[in-house]
Amino acid sequence: MTSVAQPPPPSTELTVVHVTVADPRVEPLLRELGDEYSSRYGKDANAELARYPDEEFTAPHGGVLLLLLERGEPVAGGAFRRYDETTAELKRIWTHSAHRRRGLARRVVAELEREASARGYRRIYLTTGPRQPEARGLYLVTGYIPLFDTEADPETIGPLPFEKHLTAEADTPRSAGL
Repeated sequence: MTSVAQPPPPSTELTVVHVTVADPRVEPLLRELGDEYSSRYGKDANAELARYPDEEFTAPHGGVLLLLLERGEPVAGGAFRRYDETTAELKRIWTHSAHRRRGLARRVVAELEREASARGYRRIYLTTGPRQPEARGLYLVTGYIPLFDTEADPETIGPLPFEKHLTAEADTPRSAGL
């Protein structure tokens, strides 16, 4: 039996860092999200990315922005902001275009849930666009409840809202399998 050489697996050594929007490592996240929004919706995405002040994604304002780094480079990230006293709103979930299909978005969502729970939030709310089936699938597979008719044409709904109630599970240490 001959064996075929397999490429080495991607590094599983990921570091989670909390950053501000001004951190230069956030630039790929903002650039790629802007490109995605513009290509899917045909308009400049700057208004959507600037819709919330950067401060809303900082701890003093009830939010967080985090990146997953691999060998010091950002490969995925996401944020949440205070939606109300008990609810965090997920925003800007991103996986670098060269690192998709590795489960990194799930890891980002799990990290954000853990952070939200640690900060006293008991619910997460989010919306995703009707032309983002990958995001819709991500939220469904990670236990988010759709607050819309899943049988309807997403284009007739507009932003697709989801929610998830946090449990003590979100308080547990990071799982290596995510």
